[in-house]
Amino acid sequence: MNLVVTVLEIVTPVFLLALVGFTWVKTGHEYRLEFVTKLTMTLSVPALIFTALVNADIEPAALKALSIASVVAYGGVTIAAWLAIKLLRLDARTYLAPLIFGNTGNLGLPLALFAFGEAGLSYAVVVFAVMALWSFTFGVYVTAGGGSLGKAFKEPLVWATALGALFLWQGWTLPRFAINTLELLGQIAIPLMLITLGVAVARLHPHGLGRAAIISLGKAILCAGIAALAGLFFGLAPVPLAVLVVQIATPVAVTSYMLAEKYGANSDEVAALVVSSTLLSVLYLPLLLALLI
Repeated sequence: MNLVVTVLEIVTPVFLLALVGFTWVKTGHEYRLEFVTKLTMTLSVPALIFTALVNADIEPAALKALSIASVVAYGGVTIAAWLAIKLLRLDARTYLAPLIFGNTGNLGLPLALFAFGEAGLSYAVVVFAVMALWSFTFGVYVTAGGGSLGKAFKEPLVWATALGALFLWQGWTLPRFAINTLELLGQIAIPLMLITLGVAVARLHPHGLGRAAIISLGKAILCAGIAALAGLFFGLAPVPLAVLVVQIATPVAVTSYMLAEKYGANSDEVAALVVSSTLLSVLYLPLLLALLI
């Protein structure tokens, strides 16, 4: 029961903020999507990623083992998702990134903290960093429809993750005023992204959610299974193993919608995946945690 309450406490604000965006559009107010997307993806989200990594506390040996397991797990999920898309004849630009990348930031990090304490949060940040690097290189490349990989490396998120990982590895930090400023900037990322998600939901057709729910359930099972196999293969301890599985099995990330909107993929279908997978996570995340703890 406590795990169910924990997940509900984390997921409920997601829907309330999305409801703000939904209501805003339905009541006829203007919403400048291009401006909000640029603000979050260029400034706020990079600040959020960098400060999360700088503030993480994890031993070098555990960092190495979990990092390798995370890379292998995401590699396995990528291959499996690509095969599923080919089999189901789905649009890779729209579906590949959402099937690979979960909401490891505003859902995975708090869930790891509440379920496993400060140690769990530190492990979750490592998985989050691996996800961010892969998402904003390969994920951007796929969503943008190919082209030069240089397009992906122009993303501020990539450099924020790389720099944050360097600071974590070396044990560096910034002056307190700089960290405070970046933390404030990062704090606006999650509510803005969720409100923008609500804007997209306001434009959805209800029949699209049924197929999205089936795909989302398949994603959860696929990701959890591959992550568990990777973690067991590399002999992770119980807590980092549990964090790895939960992080990779989180529902579709709001940033997947933002990238689809930015690069011209079918953002409405991605929004349906975000909504349906987040709803399903209320049911499957407590069950998953009960098996892992």
